[in-house]
Parts: sequence; structure tokens; C-alpha cells
Amino acid sequence: MVVMGVNNASLSLEVFEKLTIAPADQQKALHDLHSRQHILEAVLLSTCNRTEIYVYAERFHGAYGDVRNFLSDISGLAPESFSDHLYTHYEPDNLYSHFEADAARHLFDVASGIDSAVLGETEILRQVKDAWEFAHNEGTTGAALNGLFQNAFEVGKRVRTDTSISRHIASVSQAAIAMAAERQGSLESSRMLIVGAGDMGEGSAVAAAAAGVSEVMIANRTWANATEVAERVGGIALGLEDLVGALGEADIVVTGTGASELILEQTDLASAMAERAGRPLLIIDIAMPRDVDPAAASIDGVTLLDMNDLRAFAEVGRKERRNELKNVRVIIDEELSKYVGRTNQREVEPLITALWAQAEDARQGEFARFGARLDRLDEEQLELVEALTKGLLGKLLRNPTVRMKDAAGTAKGDRLADALTELYDLKAPDVDPDADTDN
Repeated sequence: MVVMGVNNASLSLEVFEKLTIAPADQQKALHDLHSRQHILEAVLLSTCNRTEIYVYAERFHGAYGDVRNFLSDISGLAPESFSDHLYTHYEPDNLYSHFEADAARHLFDVASGIDSAVLGETEILRQVKDAWEFAHNEGTTGAALNGLFQNAFEVGKRVRTDTSISRHIASVSQAAIAMAAERQGSLESSRMLIVGAGDMGEGSAVAAAAAGVSEVMIANRTWANATEVAERVGGIALGLEDLVGALGEADIVVTGTGASELILEQTDLASAMAERAGRPLLIIDIAMPRDVDPAAASIDGVTLLDMNDLRAFAEVGRKERRNELKNVRVIIDEELSKYVGRTNQREVEPLITALWAQAEDARQGEFARFGARLDRLDEEQLELVEALTKGLLGKLLRNPTVRMKDAAGTAKGDRLADALTELYDLKAPDVDPDADTDN
């Protein structure tokens, strides 16, 4: 299992946004990744904070090269321009303890919201689910990644239920509104224009209404979506064609669309500012790639904040909530131990299946060899022989099966597996590692 990624904490936004994958490009990018030579399973996670690649591969170095080259291809960047900032988490197939489950630990951290700019972020769990569901529906996941992500969902839910990590500002959109309030002093007399009616836009609109903004305008390409969000918060729906005109009325603009190109050019904002009679305009761009031309920051009266500013703002609150991390870490360690146990048991299942299949083949062979004699028995007698031979196999194989499962993932388990394979000349069949044995 290999996880590789970049985030906006270690890369400049100019470089990071080139490594993000817009929703419209996700399908093509996912299949491009999955088709690479060494990659067997793949999931893409691209958000405003991170672009991460989760893959299952037979060889680490082959997978590393495939993912690095994939990121280079989608971004148009030379690998050396981002390789030093590429973090990697790897784990072997045979895990002896949860300390070795580095890739799983990273995903559990992400799903819990403790690896986010906003500590305890709630949006990330849905984003992780969406990324896995998309990959699963596209056929790029299998038993390894399916098991990993299902465990991550359980961790994310448990952390948010059993700890208070998400009971404060717990989303990027909430943090954006809180940052606006800090800058403005108060939002009660402010008119806010929110660009985008997706999850980020809706979250911003709800947080703005709760903060007492006097008026919320929702601008979106799809009118129905803008109307739905506007009705929820008692706001005004706008089409993107009305966006430039609305800039003249707003005090604050929050933008967080999934567009792959700029929504607001410098010229648009320069024209709007010329009509504002010197009134300042605060813009918070939480989109990735960015929605607003960075050059707009040079316009008189415009204050342009982006994800770098939001990360710095959230870091203050993060320091105040360090103690809450202890409880989260306890849960993650517990869940990692369970994950390792389940993973290692899945590893021995094919061998156990092969052992039982070989024994059943031998039993059926003996039935065939004594077929003529067995034909003399009546139905009740045949059922008795069948039950007797099956019971005998069960008694003989039950103990080795239990011992193998209990020792899975340990040095003893490896020795037992090798001995069993050698003694019975076993070859594990091709089976679904997620499937349970009936034995």
C-alpha cells in the first residue's frame, strides 16, 4: 500500500493548484493513473488542501515512479519541481503491528480531520468517501483499498462521535467566515457575495447567515443550485452573468467553486472597484485551483485572502485545541490495531481455503474410489457416511485453522504458513480476500 501526495502547507499555491484535479477531470485522471504499469488499485483525493494518491501495488519503487510521473503529466510540471515536497507513506503486505501501518495511519488522520488546516474539519470525511465511491464505481479499487477506506470511514465517524475535536470551527467554509469577521470586526451590517453553490458555497452561506450577515447573495453557474442555497439562508440567487454587477454591491466576496479556470479576472475587479466610490472590498478565495486572479491583490481597495491566509488563521485555533488530539490519537491507535488484525487474517484466508479445498478433494476422491461399494448403501446410510467424513475433516483441520488465524501477522504466523505450504504442497487459489471462510 502506498500513499503519495502534496498539500498547500509545503508548496506555493502557484505550484500546488497545478497539481489539483478538478471534478470534471477526475474520471480521465483516475483511469490514467490506474492504467500505469505497477498500479493494481487506485483512489484520487483532490481538495483545496491536498492532492493525494492511494494505490495498491506489488512494488513500492515502481508505484512511486508511476505516481510521480502521473502528477507530472497532469500538471505539466517537471518532477523535480515538486518531488522534494512529495510526502510518501508506505506499508508492507505483512503487518506485525499498527506502528507499521503507515499508509493506513495517514488516511485515518485525514478522515479524522487532524491532518487538515482546520483541526477537526468535518468536510474532509465526506470528501474521502466521495473519492473512494467514485473510484469504486469506476472499477479502480479492489479488496485492499476497499478494506482500508471502509476502516477509515469508521474511524472518522468514531472520532467525531466520541471526541470534541469537531465541535468548534470545523470546516474550511466556517473558517473563511470567521476570518472575514475578524477582518471586518463584525458582519452584521455586511453584504456578502458567495460564488459557488456546491458544498463549500453552501457551507459558507450557512455560516454567514449564522454570523448575522445582513444579506447573502449566491452566484452560481447552475441557477437551480443557486436558488436552493439562497432559499435555505434567505438570500438572493444570481447567475454568473450577474457576478460582475454584484461586485459593486458586496462588502465581502467568498468564492469556492470547482472550476478549473479563473472566475474573477483582474479586469473584472478593477472595473467593479471603479464604481464603488472608494469602498473597500474583502475577497476570500478558498477554491483550489483559485477562482480569483492573484493579480487582483494589487488593485487599490481590494484585500485578497487565499488558502495560505486561512491556514495561518486556523493555526491559532489549532494550537488552542492540541489537548483534544490525545483522545483522537487513542482512537486511531485502537482502530489501527483492529485494521492490522483484519488485514493479516485476510492474508492467510487464501492459504486456509487451499488447505480445506485440498482436504475436500481427497475426501471426494475416496468417495469416487469406493463408489461401487457405496452404491449398495441406502440414502440414510450414505448421509451418515457423508456426515462422518466431513466431521472428521473438520476436527483435523479446525485446530490448524484457528492457530493460523490467531498468529496471522506475526513471525510465528509466517513460520506456520511456510510450514503448512511445504507440508501439504499448497498453492493459494485466486479468491476474494474480503470473503470470509465458511470453516
